[in-house]
Amino acid sequence: MSKIVAVTACPTGVAHTIMAAEALKKVGASMGHEVEVETQGAEGAKDVLSSAAIDAADVVIIAADIHVDPARFQGKPLYAVTTSEAIRKTRAVIIAALTEAEEMATAAPEAATGGRKFVIGVTSCPTGIAHTFMAAEALRKAGEALGHEIKIETQGSVGAKNVLSDEDIARADAVIIAADAFVDTNRFAGKPLYETTTKAALHEGEQAIKSALAAAPSTKKELAEQVSELKKERSASRSGPYRHLMTGVSYMLPVVVAGGLLIALAFAFGGIYAGDKEGTFGWALMQIGGGGAFSLFVPVLGAFISFSIAQRPGITPGLVGGMLATTVGSGFLGGIVAGFMAGYLTQFLNDKIKLPQNLEGLKPVLILPFVSTLIVGLMMIYVIGPPVKIVLTALSEWLKSMQSTSAVLLGLLLGAMMAFDMGGPVNKAAYTFGVGLLSSNIYAPMAAIMAAGMTPPLGLALAATLFKNRFTEDEQEASKAAFVLGISFITEGAIPYAARDPFRVIPCIMIGSAVTGALSMAFKCTLMVPHGGIFVLPIPNAVTGLVAYAGTIVIGSIVTAGALFIAKRPLNVETQ
Repeated sequence: MSKIVAVTACPTGVAHTIMAAEALKKVGASMGHEVEVETQGAEGAKDVLSSAAIDAADVVIIAADIHVDPARFQGKPLYAVTTSEAIRKTRAVIIAALTEAEEMATAAPEAATGGRKFVIGVTSCPTGIAHTFMAAEALRKAGEALGHEIKIETQGSVGAKNVLSDEDIARADAVIIAADAFVDTNRFAGKPLYETTTKAALHEGEQAIKSALAAAPSTKKELAEQVSELKKERSASRSGPYRHLMTGVSYMLPVVVAGGLLIALAFAFGGIYAGDKEGTFGWALMQIGGGGAFSLFVPVLGAFISFSIAQRPGITPGLVGGMLATTVGSGFLGGIVAGFMAGYLTQFLNDKIKLPQNLEGLKPVLILPFVSTLIVGLMMIYVIGPPVKIVLTALSEWLKSMQSTSAVLLGLLLGAMMAFDMGGPVNKAAYTFGVGLLSSNIYAPMAAIMAAGMTPPLGLALAATLFKNRFTEDEQEASKAAFVLGISFITEGAIPYAARDPFRVIPCIMIGSAVTGALSMAFKCTLMVPHGGIFVLPIPNAVTGLVAYAGTIVIGSIVTAGALFIAKRPLNVETQ
């Protein structure tokens, strides 16, 4: 006679949960086994298994359609099925569970060739509940039985749990993807990788681990993967004020994009004076985009700069400070100042204010938001706001009054900045400048900036296609991906090329981007949407001077390719 403990669970915790529990008890008893069952559902757990019962059990059966935490069964043979299987195939389930327990008990831990290994994995099913966690637990047990160290990330409707870090991936000997839903494998490039289903991982965990350890590593990384890794490295290396500013910009950007598109659509439906025709569809779009989204982006910028510095307690003073920046007319410059002031002030107050342990919970929800919001608000109204408003007004008037010569020079400067470090601090400074000016209804610099940011990967893709003898086979192959990245306004697509030959590539792409930015300003092109590449250009009124604007991108790409042709010598000449 064997001792079996089981857990049954379904979303409601009623019909299938109880039916599966009764089936396991009755069939188990008829087979001469002692079965104890816990039921879980919407009303909580009933007949909860005691620690003594779990310790005495020979095997654990989890018959569930929702997540059941397997942690308390660690060290015990575990067999997982759905409630339907437990109801309809009860005898077969019990036999399979006991057979698996016997195999685990008699099997000696096997170390794969080379000794103890570190194996990582990801499990995922469409709901991310039952099979996701069961497969993860099965792989963990199988890995331990084989003498390996195991870490499994679970993905599903509740988000990712036990997330694999970059360090985990770096030291892993093999990767298992046990999934019935899409799992992005780009981050595992270069590692031996084995893909299977959650069901296979549940029932053949040891074989899955052996297959992963025997798999051949991926030796080639696509350009998009290289770009992703380089962006991560740059993000990790950012620190201090720059990182806080970029956090604010990243959260602000979707608000600006949505607002810009809605304003463009308002013009398409209601003309340039759509906002004056109350009650029309164009007017409604203008209220949502201009009155709603565009009025929020400076507060969002301030809130998330502050959040980056002081975490959640910094959101309220940053948000209020950003809103006051728009109210007093200091715009995006005032929002940046408000964000930094709110963040550092909140952080300072958090460090200095000491409360008894039982009152600590009041700090993040009451004391810090109230005190910091009060101080930031008063500072923005009486001290910071007025002088910053003067600076922003002067800057706006200068930009609006620029003649053709000064406009071209500004375009040259912004274009060169966009190409200089391809997504680095200089690039982001130019981009933030352009986005911030949208709040002052100045759209020409943004057009020059996006066009100039598209040119580097497009020019490199063109050069690698036309002048093959100046590029390696990998660079030629990557030109297709670089083209897609370029038209999507992902300047970082040029980084792998620049990393291989910086002293030739960087000056060439700066020349092309500078020409693009200058032409865009000279043609007086404007852009209301600060991201999206060519995919936002067909939207009515998103860009003015569409043909000329597209021409600036084409010309800049050709200039970049021509400069590369001159600067880069044929590979066979260089290697002689």
